This record gives sequence, C-alpha cells and structure tokens, in this order.
Amino acid sequence: MSGQPSLSQRLHEDLAQLIAATQPGGRLPAEPELARRLNVSRATLREAMRTFETQGFLYRRQGSGTFVTHPSQVIESGLEVLESIETLAARIGLPVTMGEMRVDRRAASPVEAQALGMTPGADGTLANILCISRVILAHNHPVAYLIDTLPEDILAVDEVQPGFTGSVLDLLMRRGSPKLSSSRCDISAVTATRDIAHAMRIQRGDVLLRFEAYLYAVDGRAVDYSFSYFLPGTFRFHVVRRIEM
Repeated sequence: MSGQPSLSQRLHEDLAQLIAATQPGGRLPAEPELARRLNVSRATLREAMRTFETQGFLYRRQGSGTFVTHPSQVIESGLEVLESIETLAARIGLPVTMGEMRVDRRAASPVEAQALGMTPGADGTLANILCISRVILAHNHPVAYLIDTLPEDILAVDEVQPGFTGSVLDLLMRRGSPKLSSSRCDISAVTATRDIAHAMRIQRGDVLLRFEAYLYAVDGRAVDYSFSYFLPGTFRFHVVRRIEM
C-alpha cells in the first residue's frame, strides 16, 4: 500500500494549515481563488470546507465570504436534564445575548394545535398562540435560532418584551406557573432554510442540529412546542446511558 496521502487528506491538511495561519475573524480568499490555489474544483473545496464549518472553525456569511472563527469555548451538555442556553453558557463563562427577536400572536396552525393539544372552540376556531422567534449570539456571532410556540393563556405578549433575554424555559421557571415536569425532544440534522440562514448569517443549505421539543406541565399538558437550531462546532451534546445487568 502507498503511504501517499489521498487528495482529500491533502486538501484537509492544506485547509487546516490555512485556517491555523489566519487570525480569528479573518476572511479566507474567495472560493474561485482558493480552489485555484489548492488545485481542486470548487465543489470539492466546498465539501471540504463544510467539515471545518461543522467543527466550528469556519463561519460563512451570506454575501461577505468565509471567516475563520477558532472557537475557544464549546457549550457542552448532557441531554438528561433540560437547561437553557443561558444556563449552559454561564457554566463555562461564555457570554451570550439575544439578537433579533420576533413575536407573533396568531391562531394556531393544525400542526401546532395538535402538538399543544388544542381543540377548536364552539365556533370551530382555534385559540391564539404566541410564537417567539429569536437569534442567540455568542461573542456577537449567531450560534442558535429558537422558535417557541405557546398557548396564549400560558404566556402573554407583554411577558416577552422588557427584560426578556431569550429563554422561555427560564422565564416559565422563574414565574413558577405552570409547574413544569418534563420535556420530550426529537433530534435531527437539517439544512438551513432561507429564513433561518438569513437570521443566522450562514448559507442556505448549511447543516444545523435541530431539536424539536415538547415541554409538559405536571398535569400532562403540553405548554410549549419549540424548534431549536444549533450551529455545529459551538454546541456538543451527549447522553449518559446505563448498562442493564
């Protein structure tokens, strides 16, 4: 067997050296120039760069280019206990803030109504919900995009205005009502839609980690139906599993 590295290995080594030699926040050459420099096709280069994006070393900004990030802090958590991003970040001393937020009060869609256990009223209409969409920033860079949908009798519009820092979970826990009991979460890897890509300043089609979650009160009622999109490289989740004897 030959000891020569493959084209893919050489490309990854060359990219790793280029990233290491670039200061955090520095911009890489444009794709056509970089592909010529590394003697590969743009498609091959783009695929290799996605690996470094996933690891959190590169950050693409729509219309501006690709930047080096060199993440020094990773938000790591087990999935056995439900905690907010703010709580996880505070544990490692990482300052996070809320970026752009949108709050919509509207009638629930059929999917949302089913998720929240809502049934039509006597007139056949569904009660209103509150949909809260916002970006979470770390070091002024988007790292997560959160969408929470709650029945209006659980959370009112004025509760997510002054002083709201981005965590619906923390808000409900501080308020103490309804009393929360558990959450069910489905995890998948998805590609960024146009709207999410724009909000997170990434490319449409970039891979994100998505949590689709249901938050339950002690009486069994679903009080929050949410989607959380996490930028790979900034977050690392794990599960501690027990061995049955």
